[in-house]
Amino acid sequence: MPLALASVEPLERITLGDQVYAQLSEMLIAGKLTPGDRLSLRSAAEQLGVSMMPVREAVNRLVADGGLEVAPNRAVRVPILTVSQFRDLTRVRVAIEGHAAAEAALRRSAEDLAAIAQAEAAFLNESRADGPDLPGAVEKNKNLHFAVYRAAGSPILVEIIRGLWLKAGPVINLDLRENPNRLRFGGAVDRHAEMTRAIVARDPEGARAAIAADIANAAEFILSRGRLAD
Repeated sequence: MPLALASVEPLERITLGDQVYAQLSEMLIAGKLTPGDRLSLRSAAEQLGVSMMPVREAVNRLVADGGLEVAPNRAVRVPILTVSQFRDLTRVRVAIEGHAAAEAALRRSAEDLAAIAQAEAAFLNESRADGPDLPGAVEKNKNLHFAVYRAAGSPILVEIIRGLWLKAGPVINLDLRENPNRLRFGGAVDRHAEMTRAIVARDPEGARAAIAADIANAAEFILSRGRLAD
């Protein structure tokens, strides 16, 4: 092997299974699926234009990650969290996502600030619309959160948070997508503004507190709706 190539790392091989996993993961993280929704492997394969094999591979990975589950009748579905599981998930999210927001306040670049400002404005505009696109609002909320988390400068941390959102995304959907008044009056807009101001001011504890309040307020509303399992 020529010396020039000896130090070159092999190119990353992206399989169809990886691509399907990424697509299905994004659907869960962005709240496009709700707890209890069934996932037809055949329909997913047809919609994505692939065979059943990469879909099965992706679904098996998502089951292992906790984003999907296999019901007793063998149907694949989005898990319905118990109250205890959801409270545990919320505590972990507050700790880890709060840490990411604090790191973002310390490490953000000018490009990060521009991305955060753009994402915050998109969510704010949706919240003020007369006829808001509620599924779109869920995705815009996700986009803002991850713009902040990427500003922390830690791909590993972002990957950990994505794993949490595989479980949280469908439940977050219950907060915004089904309750238009929550979009305008639920406090997310204010918490997002506080978080953005803290990151701009390089105030890590302010950013941590704002993201913690955003997560906790949404969690308490979801718990009050009685949509989780006992």
